[in-house]
Amino acid sequence: MENRRDNSGVLFKSDKKDNERAPDYKGNIMVDGQEYWLSAWIKEGKTGKFLGLAVSPRDAQPPASKPVPKNLDDSDFPF
Repeated sequence: MENRRDNSGVLFKSDKKDNERAPDYKGNIMVDGQEYWLSAWIKEGKTGKFLGLAVSPRDAQPPASKPVPKNLDDSDFPF
């Protein structure tokens, strides 16, 4: 089920909690016509439990890995 109303969203309990950093809840939210992924973690604070949230663009690509620079020596420079 996807969210279709502007400035609203949905969260569902995550069925794949394969590591401790995975969100407890996942869903989506639409803000000003833009779709975003919404993730939530149950956390414990001084005054009790709360939800920590993260939002990321729905069309976001995973970050490209940075190329590893090769070791340079003086012979690599033309001057």
